[in-house]
Amino acid sequence: MDLSELQSQLAQQQGKIPPVEKWDPDFCGDIDIHIKHDGSWFYMGTPIGRKPLVKLFASVLRKDQDEYFLVTPVEKVRIKVDDVPFIITQWDKQDDLLTFSTQTDDNFVVSKDNPVEIRQDATTQAMLPYVKVRRNLWARLHQNVYYQLIELAEEVSIDGTRQLQLVSGEYTFTLGTF
Repeated sequence: MDLSELQSQLAQQQGKIPPVEKWDPDFCGDIDIHIKHDGSWFYMGTPIGRKPLVKLFASVLRKDQDEYFLVTPVEKVRIKVDDVPFIITQWDKQDDLLTFSTQTDDNFVVSKDNPVEIRQDATTQAMLPYVKVRRNLWARLHQNVYYQLIELAEEVSIDGTRQLQLVSGEYTFTLGTF
């Protein structure tokens, strides 16, 4: 499968998040798409410069076990992801709700449905905050976002461990311990 064939299959899905978890097409092999650690998408070693195309591919991204796939109703192709497919590049706080946005313009409220967890970065091995974007797809906080949120966080002590905590609605989460 090549990029233009995949793009034409997805064209009617543009602007919507399709129900890829309900689709069970045959595995068609690998496609040379690579999501780098910084969240940039590459095809055959070249950056995919068209954001609408990246957003289209991101809308049909699925993770099965530890592998990532682009899924259409008729085909499933494996891609390579260095760490996670999304990076939180922006945030906003209105009233008591914290909203995150990814590099592919996924927007959501941090909550029990979109929780924040401290995980080990697959590339750097650092313990960092990650947030669930949708299904079982996660994003890592961009360093700038992380530092901005640290400024808002409240230092608390839980069981003798100091943590930096934030609240979004009724959901409380930590940015890390020290």
